[in-house]
Amino acid sequence: MARNLSSGDITADRRADYAKMLSENGDHSAATDLMQQALELVPNWAAGWFQLGELAEKAGDKQRAVDAFRKVTEFDHNDMFGAGLKIAKIEGRTPDLPPSAYVAEMFNDYASRFDESLVEKLQYTVPAKLSALVDAHLGAGHKFFNAVDIGCGTGLFGAEISANCYRLEGYDISDSMLAKAAAKKIYNHLGRADLSLPPDQSGLFGSPRRADLVSAADVMMYLGDLKAAFANVAALIKPDGVFAFSVEKSAEDSGFELRPSLRYAHSETHVATALAANGLETIATEETVIRTDAGEPITGLLFLARRSG
Repeated sequence: MARNLSSGDITADRRADYAKMLSENGDHSAATDLMQQALELVPNWAAGWFQLGELAEKAGDKQRAVDAFRKVTEFDHNDMFGAGLKIAKIEGRTPDLPPSAYVAEMFNDYASRFDESLVEKLQYTVPAKLSALVDAHLGAGHKFFNAVDIGCGTGLFGAEISANCYRLEGYDISDSMLAKAAAKKIYNHLGRADLSLPPDQSGLFGSPRRADLVSAADVMMYLGDLKAAFANVAALIKPDGVFAFSVEKSAEDSGFELRPSLRYAHSETHVATALAANGLETIATEETVIRTDAGEPITGLLFLARRSG
């Protein structure tokens, strides 16, 4: 947890590093106490309070963790650390949406190692499988006049479909991800957008109803309530266009849940209901393992939808 330190902060930083080491060796209680001492020296350190919250959570001290995470939100009003999500998870609540600043910061930090980590270490398979689902229902080699890849990341799904697109647009909340996508030279246009906002504020427009394919590979996991995201899709998609996307599959029969990973999982019923509310209908689904997390397979649902009627 590197910072730009004055000489007076060095002791606090060393204690924070030692607390991390203690935690890695399994002594979470001692790590928590040492991190608390560090924060007595630098009480306005938001990242330090977040570290304390995580250490306290590992030590099983939920109230101390919640108190620490609340301190984070006092100093970081945009909640780029996702402390609010942490509090909600501990308290058994499921927020409708994560803080946009948290999602953007997470992927800005992740961008430099994203492809290697996701594909090689976490065995991420959504781009190839989602592309295959599109081919299965529209025919291999089907050409798209204008495809819009929302939450494009570094362009993993874009690389799968670019050869079949006369024009390919990519949008993401992370500037660092967009820079990585630009380096692949597969997109005709790239821009910053926030799918948690309604269409007139999201940054996706542009002319409406311009896309005969809208894609969102591994995007909905970072949104709970899909209302705004699907409203953006409905505003983008042509009457004969298709929407290809993935979700993590919830064990619940309805609704959505916030997982310990701080990603959301959605039930098939919730997704179908949210699609219908925006004039979209499911034409194909596929249940499959989409990645691993801590060595365990994560089951997801792949969807293909189009405008109703």
